[in-house]
Amino acid sequence: MTEIFLDTANTDEIRAVLPWGIASGVTTNQKIFFTSCKGVNFKQRVKEILSLVDGPLSVELTTSSGSDEDLINEAKEYASWGNNIVVKVPMWADGRGLRIINQLQRLGIKTNATCLMTVNQVLLASKAGATYVSIFFNRVKDSGADPVQVIKESRQIIDISGLKSKIIVGSIRKPEDLSQAAVAGAHILTIPHKILMQMPYHAKTEETIKEFDEAWAEFQKSQGCSD
Repeated sequence: MTEIFLDTANTDEIRAVLPWGIASGVTTNQKIFFTSCKGVNFKQRVKEILSLVDGPLSVELTTSSGSDEDLINEAKEYASWGNNIVVKVPMWADGRGLRIINQLQRLGIKTNATCLMTVNQVLLASKAGATYVSIFFNRVKDSGADPVQVIKESRQIIDISGLKSKIIVGSIRKPEDLSQAAVAGAHILTIPHKILMQMPYHAKTEETIKEFDEAWAEFQKSQGCSD
Protein backbone atom coordinates (compact mmCIF):
# COMPACT_ATOMS: atom_id res chain seq x y z
CA MET A 1 0.00 0.00 0.00
CA THR A 2 1.34 3.43 -0.94
CA GLU A 3 1.74 5.77 2.03
CA ILE A 4 1.44 9.56 1.96
CA PHE A 5 3.77 11.90 3.84
CA LEU A 6 3.42 15.68 4.07
CA ASP A 7 6.40 17.58 2.66
CA THR A 8 6.25 20.61 4.93
CA ALA A 9 7.37 22.17 8.20
CA ASN A 10 4.30 24.41 8.42
CA THR A 11 2.21 23.29 11.39
CA ASP A 12 -0.91 25.06 10.09
CA GLU A 13 -0.69 22.95 6.93
CA ILE A 14 -0.19 19.79 8.97
CA ARG A 15 -3.15 20.56 11.24
CA ALA A 16 -5.34 21.25 8.20
CA VAL A 17 -4.54 17.94 6.50
CA LEU A 18 -4.34 15.49 9.42
CA PRO A 19 -8.16 15.26 9.79
CA TRP A 20 -8.29 13.86 6.25
CA GLY A 21 -6.79 10.67 7.67
CA ILE A 22 -4.38 10.16 4.77
CA ALA A 23 -0.95 11.22 6.11
CA SER A 24 1.35 8.90 8.04
CA GLY A 25 4.53 11.00 8.24
CA VAL A 26 6.30 14.28 7.46
CA THR A 27 9.45 15.18 5.54
CA THR A 28 11.39 18.44 5.84
CA ASN A 29 14.64 19.92 4.58
CA GLN A 30 16.61 23.14 4.89
CA LYS A 31 14.83 24.80 1.95
CA ILE A 32 11.41 24.01 3.39
CA PHE A 33 12.35 25.65 6.68
CA PHE A 34 13.83 28.66 4.89
CA THR A 35 10.84 29.27 2.60
CA SER A 36 7.99 28.56 5.02
CA CYS A 37 9.29 28.90 8.56
CA LYS A 38 11.57 31.94 8.69
CA GLY A 39 12.11 33.17 12.22
CA VAL A 40 10.97 30.02 14.00
CA ASN A 41 13.11 28.13 16.48
CA PHE A 42 14.22 25.00 14.61
CA LYS A 43 14.20 22.58 17.56
CA GLN A 44 10.92 23.93 18.88
CA ARG A 45 9.25 23.55 15.48
CA VAL A 46 10.51 19.98 15.07
CA LYS A 47 9.13 19.06 18.50
CA GLU A 48 5.82 20.74 17.66
CA ILE A 49 5.53 18.62 14.51
CA LEU A 50 6.37 15.52 16.53
CA SER A 51 3.50 16.34 18.88
CA LEU A 52 1.09 16.44 15.94
CA VAL A 53 2.15 13.41 13.89
CA ASP A 54 2.39 9.82 15.10
CA GLY A 55 4.58 8.69 12.19
CA PRO A 56 8.15 9.40 11.09
CA LEU A 57 9.50 12.94 10.74
CA SER A 58 12.55 13.39 8.51
CA VAL A 59 15.04 16.10 9.52
CA GLU A 60 18.08 16.70 7.33
CA LEU A 61 21.72 17.04 8.34
CA THR A 62 22.97 20.58 7.81
CA THR A 63 26.68 20.22 8.59
CA SER A 64 27.74 19.24 5.07
CA SER A 65 31.30 20.45 5.53
CA GLY A 66 31.81 18.76 8.88
CA SER A 67 33.70 15.62 9.76
CA ASP A 68 32.06 12.23 10.16
CA GLU A 69 32.06 12.85 13.91
CA ASP A 70 30.29 16.19 13.40
CA LEU A 71 27.64 14.57 11.23
CA ILE A 72 27.09 11.69 13.63
CA ASN A 73 26.78 14.09 16.57
CA GLU A 74 24.28 16.23 14.67
CA ALA A 75 22.25 13.12 13.87
CA LYS A 76 22.36 11.98 17.50
CA GLU A 77 21.11 15.38 18.61
CA TYR A 78 18.11 15.21 16.26
CA ALA A 79 17.37 11.61 17.24
CA SER A 80 17.29 12.65 20.91
CA TRP A 81 14.33 14.94 20.22
CA GLY A 82 11.89 12.09 19.67
CA ASN A 83 11.49 8.42 18.82
CA ASN A 84 9.97 9.18 15.42
CA ILE A 85 12.89 11.24 14.13
CA VAL A 86 14.46 10.05 10.87
CA VAL A 87 17.78 11.67 9.94
CA LYS A 88 18.09 12.67 6.27
CA VAL A 89 21.59 12.04 4.95
CA PRO A 90 22.57 13.39 1.49
CA MET A 91 24.22 11.17 -1.11
CA TRP A 92 27.52 13.03 -1.16
CA ALA A 93 29.75 12.13 -4.10
CA ASP A 94 32.66 11.07 -1.88
CA GLY A 95 30.69 8.32 -0.16
CA ARG A 96 30.48 10.11 3.19
CA GLY A 97 26.73 9.77 3.18
CA LEU A 98 27.00 5.99 2.94
CA ARG A 99 29.48 5.89 5.82
CA ILE A 100 27.17 8.02 7.95
CA ILE A 101 24.08 5.97 7.07
CA ASN A 102 25.89 2.76 7.98
CA GLN A 103 27.15 4.13 11.29
CA LEU A 104 23.73 5.52 12.22
CA GLN A 105 22.09 2.23 11.33
CA ARG A 106 24.47 0.50 13.75
CA LEU A 107 23.48 3.02 16.42
CA GLY A 108 19.80 2.29 15.88
CA ILE A 109 19.04 5.69 14.34
CA LYS A 110 16.64 5.66 11.38
CA THR A 111 17.91 7.32 8.20
CA ASN A 112 16.56 8.73 4.96
CA ALA A 113 19.10 8.79 2.13
CA THR A 114 18.19 11.93 0.22
CA CYS A 115 18.81 13.73 -3.09
CA LEU A 116 18.87 10.44 -5.00
CA MET A 117 18.70 10.60 -8.79
CA THR A 118 19.84 7.17 -9.98
CA VAL A 119 19.15 3.50 -9.40
CA ASN A 120 22.80 3.01 -8.42
CA GLN A 121 22.46 5.59 -5.64
CA VAL A 122 19.33 3.83 -4.37
CA LEU A 123 21.14 0.48 -4.41
CA LEU A 124 24.12 1.84 -2.46
CA ALA A 125 21.96 3.60 0.14
CA SER A 126 19.80 0.52 0.64
CA LYS A 127 22.84 -1.73 1.07
CA ALA A 128 24.34 0.75 3.55
CA GLY A 129 21.24 0.36 5.72
CA ALA A 130 19.05 3.37 4.94
CA THR A 131 15.55 3.09 6.36
CA TYR A 132 14.22 5.22 3.51
CA VAL A 133 15.63 6.19 0.10
CA SER A 134 14.32 9.44 -1.38
CA ILE A 135 14.12 9.77 -5.16
CA PHE A 136 13.56 13.34 -6.40
CA PHE A 137 11.03 12.86 -9.20
CA ASN A 138 11.24 16.15 -11.10
CA ARG A 139 14.91 16.73 -10.41
CA VAL A 140 15.57 13.35 -12.02
CA LYS A 141 13.52 14.58 -14.98
CA ASP A 142 15.45 17.88 -15.00
CA SER A 143 18.67 15.89 -15.34
CA GLY A 144 17.35 14.28 -18.53
CA ALA A 145 16.53 10.87 -17.04
CA ASP A 146 13.16 9.13 -16.66
CA PRO A 147 12.01 9.20 -13.01
CA VAL A 148 9.39 6.51 -13.59
CA GLN A 149 12.08 4.11 -14.81
CA VAL A 150 14.36 5.01 -11.88
CA ILE A 151 11.56 4.26 -9.41
CA LYS A 152 10.53 1.06 -11.17
CA GLU A 153 14.06 -0.36 -11.37
CA SER A 154 14.87 0.71 -7.81
CA ARG A 155 11.78 -1.07 -6.48
CA GLN A 156 12.67 -4.21 -8.45
CA ILE A 157 16.18 -4.27 -6.99
CA ILE A 158 14.93 -3.74 -3.44
CA ASP A 159 12.32 -6.48 -3.78
CA ILE A 160 14.57 -9.01 -5.53
CA SER A 161 17.47 -8.43 -3.12
CA GLY A 162 15.28 -8.54 -0.01
CA LEU A 163 16.46 -5.09 1.08
CA LYS A 164 14.40 -3.30 3.70
CA SER A 165 14.60 0.32 2.50
CA LYS A 166 11.35 2.02 1.54
CA ILE A 167 11.28 4.32 -1.49
CA ILE A 168 10.06 7.86 -0.83
CA VAL A 169 9.33 9.93 -3.93
CA GLY A 170 9.51 13.71 -3.54
CA SER A 171 10.15 16.73 -5.76
CA ILE A 172 6.50 16.72 -6.79
CA ARG A 173 5.31 19.61 -8.97
CA LYS A 174 1.87 18.51 -10.14
CA PRO A 175 -0.73 15.90 -9.13
CA GLU A 176 0.02 13.77 -12.19
CA ASP A 177 3.53 13.13 -10.85
CA LEU A 178 2.01 11.28 -7.91
CA SER A 179 0.02 8.71 -9.85
CA GLN A 180 3.04 7.99 -12.06
CA ALA A 181 5.29 7.51 -9.03
CA ALA A 182 2.77 5.29 -7.24
CA VAL A 183 2.23 3.04 -10.25
CA ALA A 184 6.00 2.80 -10.74
CA GLY A 185 6.36 1.31 -7.26
CA ALA A 186 6.99 4.11 -4.74
CA HIS A 187 6.33 2.95 -1.18
CA ILE A 188 5.72 6.54 -0.06
CA LEU A 189 4.76 9.80 -1.75
CA THR A 190 5.77 12.98 0.06
CA ILE A 191 3.53 15.80 -1.08
CA PRO A 192 3.73 19.60 -0.70
CA HIS A 193 0.57 21.17 0.68
CA LYS A 194 -0.18 23.19 -2.46
CA ILE A 195 -0.13 20.00 -4.56
CA LEU A 196 -2.16 18.03 -2.06
CA MET A 197 -4.89 20.66 -2.09
CA GLN A 198 -5.28 20.18 -5.86
CA MET A 199 -5.83 16.45 -5.64
CA PRO A 200 -9.51 16.29 -4.52
CA TYR A 201 -10.60 18.65 -7.30
CA HIS A 202 -11.97 17.76 -10.72
CA ALA A 203 -14.23 20.05 -12.74
CA LYS A 204 -16.54 17.19 -13.71
CA THR A 205 -16.87 16.12 -10.09
CA GLU A 206 -17.91 19.66 -9.10
CA GLU A 207 -20.35 19.79 -12.01
CA THR A 208 -21.88 16.45 -11.01
CA ILE A 209 -22.27 17.43 -7.35
CA LYS A 210 -23.99 20.66 -8.39
CA GLU A 211 -26.33 18.71 -10.69
CA PHE A 212 -27.28 16.32 -7.89
CA ASP A 213 -27.82 19.20 -5.41
CA GLU A 214 -30.10 20.97 -7.89
CA ALA A 215 -32.03 17.75 -8.55
CA TRP A 216 -32.53 17.23 -4.81
CA ALA A 217 -33.79 20.79 -4.38
CA GLU A 218 -36.32 20.23 -7.18
CA PHE A 219 -37.34 16.89 -5.67
CA GLN A 220 -38.03 18.54 -2.31
CA LYS A 221 -40.22 21.13 -4.02
CA SER A 222 -42.23 18.35 -5.68
CA GLN A 223 -42.96 16.47 -2.47
CA GLY A 224 -46.63 16.42 -1.54
CA CYS A 225 -47.73 16.82 -5.12
CA SER A 226 -50.40 14.36 -6.24
CA ASP A 227 -49.69 11.82 -8.92
